[in-house]
Amino acid sequence: MEPNKDAPQRSDAQRNRERILEVALAELTRSADVPLSVIAKKAGVGQGTFYRNFPSREALVLEVHRHEVQQLTDSASELLKSREPDQALREWMDRLAHFAMAKTGLADALRQATGATGAPAKPGYSLVIAAIELLLNANHEAGTIRPCVTADDFLLAIAGLWQIDPQGEWQPQATRLLDLIMDGLRARAPGRR
Repeated sequence: MEPNKDAPQRSDAQRNRERILEVALAELTRSADVPLSVIAKKAGVGQGTFYRNFPSREALVLEVHRHEVQQLTDSASELLKSREPDQALREWMDRLAHFAMAKTGLADALRQATGATGAPAKPGYSLVIAAIELLLNANHEAGTIRPCVTADDFLLAIAGLWQIDPQGEWQPQATRLLDLIMDGLRARAPGRR
């Protein structure tokens, strides 16, 4: 019997699910072929609890990816509530870098899962584009970035993130790259003096 995704979960069931997703992200990033029993054991749940939440490897991998995308995209509006638009954009770029490094590690598992289920090749892509557009629009309205920058422009500018080796010391290099991009976005911004 498939669990009803819309039904609210008990708090302990929700904690179990979150723990499984957290462990799965770490383990699948290390190896696409990690046994599901290892993930269940490290998450501190039994096989029954694990398979109630994730009936297959493909379901787990796709949910890990969906969960990570959702956290990333939801953070765009949260950051705009508490920061100036350009600060929100720059902080979100850091979160995007973390997501990119995790996704690189998950790439094999995600390829296997999307190939096996016939799922879309870029699950979550439209959500990421929507978050980028939200941040860019807020910055355009505030005059904190140059006019007419599109989501496509932004993605082309940050494409270097996917060239960084996630196994090495990627954070300092990503920070330098994103600072450079942010400086370019701020140049000739109408609100800048």
